[in-house]
Amino acid sequence: MSEKRLVLLEVQGLGHLGDPFGDYEGRRVFIKGALKEAKWVIAEITSLGGRFGTANCMGSYQNLEEAKNRLEELLGRPKIAEKEEVAKPEKPIKKRAENVVFIGRKPLMNYVVACVISFNVGANEVTLKARGRAISRAVDAVELLKRVFIKELEIKSIETGTEEMVRPEGKRNVSTIEITVRKS
Repeated sequence: MSEKRLVLLEVQGLGHLGDPFGDYEGRRVFIKGALKEAKWVIAEITSLGGRFGTANCMGSYQNLEEAKNRLEELLGRPKIAEKEEVAKPEKPIKKRAENVVFIGRKPLMNYVVACVISFNVGANEVTLKARGRAISRAVDAVELLKRVFIKELEIKSIETGTEEMVRPEGKRNVSTIEITVRKS
């Protein structure tokens, strides 16, 4: 059963766990959260099986007329009334000042495709950043981008540097590179 239904059930008795139950479409439906002394219950059917079902109590009543009136009110309301969405103040979306692709251990084409996508969405220039063993992959990505995908690509700048990495074995220097390319 995919949709939940609100129904009015007459309490027939208590199950062995103490939950009241009623009959619905020839099935015994156990009503979670209903008062044990209730005679009538408005319930939301949550599941129906072969001979049994379960429901969540929406209200427990002694009087049939009171239960019917409340059911009419509940059925007349919009289905998602209790989950009203509050308008959130819009935050300005910050556009990144630069498009950066960080080169790592993934296959070369992942980085080339990332650059092509950046250019296709309107970026005029893209910076590829790498360090250590990934430097050669960054150079390969730029060359492949230039030769195969974007013929009018030019290298705007190449910056190299060294970062000091602190590891348990001690300090270590790692080479870095930033290659900025742009469409001409």
